Formats: sequence, structure tokens, C-alpha cells
Amino acid sequence: MMGDHLPLLLASASQVRADLLHGAGLPFDICVSPVDEEEAKQRLSSEPDALAMELARLKACAVSLDTPATLVIGADQVLSCEGKKFDKPRDMKEARKNLSFFRGKTHTLHSAVTLALDGEIVWSHGDRAHLTMRDFSDAFLDHYLRQAGEKILKSVGCYQLESVGVQLFEKIDGVYFTILGLPLLPLLEELRARKVILA
Repeated sequence: MMGDHLPLLLASASQVRADLLHGAGLPFDICVSPVDEEEAKQRLSSEPDALAMELARLKACAVSLDTPATLVIGADQVLSCEGKKFDKPRDMKEARKNLSFFRGKTHTLHSAVTLALDGEIVWSHGDRAHLTMRDFSDAFLDHYLRQAGEKILKSVGCYQLESVGVQLFEKIDGVYFTILGLPLLPLLEELRARKVILA
């Protein structure tokens, strides 16, 4: 599957992103970026697309500086709804509050992926997905939170679309991989163009 060129590193602690790359058959290592996301968000763009891209680039560059001659994948995702940006919930109480806000509305997931080499960004791609939650009952919300459990605290939208979270939605407009936080098809296309994987 791999070409004869640069090794790959994923600068993320996200199990979902790692699973997507593994599923695509890519050999890679993981080196979690040391970037303090909360601090970075205070000084970066407040526009969701730009923020997701800037965070992805920061993560990739931070790891790339210490790993020469290696292509480093950085990725990030921002959720926006009615002009507000949302972070991963701190606890189940905040998850319930966020889901109550999203109920009956369309929110947008802004996903970005970048490649860094020797401390420089060499490629970037951003994408959006629009997801409309149905106007579910309080009883369903309570049931969902019990069933889904604390795994949803790892998701900015308080759901895992590949699991029971799919029941929250009435309409989804966007690429599945973008929703999961890694625009995978453009990334694979770029890796083929760079002869990192076979074309």
C-alpha cells in the first residue's frame, strides 16, 4: 500500500481518526501534539473554518518540528450552531445542555486536515458538513444519554454518528469522514500525489 517515500505520523490523540487511517490501510505512527488547544483558541481566529484549519496546522507543525523527514497529519474540527461555537462537553450535564440546544436545529461541523514536513505546512484541506437534529423528546434525550454514556464527551457534538448517535438526526448533508473529523478522501488523494501511497 505504501510507496517508497516518507513515513507518516498522526498528530492526534483521536481514536476515531486513528481508526479511519487504519481502516484505509495506512501504516502510520501516532505522536500527540503538545499544543494547548484552549490557550490557542484564545488567540486564533474566531471564524469556525479558519479556527479548525489553524488548530490543525498548529498541531501538525508542533510535531513536525521534532520529526524531520516525516509527513505529519494534523486535523481538527469545530462545531457551530446559530453563531455559537461549541467545544467538547466537560461532563454529562453539559452534554445534555448542548444537545438540548442543538435539538430541532441544523449545526455545522467544520473539519480541517493538513500535512506538515520539517516544520512547514505543505498541504491543507477544509470541509463542512451540516447536520439537522430532530426535535426529540426529553424522555428520548435521557434515554440516549444513559445508552451512549461518557464516550460522547470525546465528541464536540455529543454524539458518535457510527453508533447510537445516529438516532438524534433527521437530515445529514455532508461527507461521512468530514463528520468524523478527518476529510479522508482528499488526504488520500494528496498522499497518492506525493507517492506516499500507491496510486
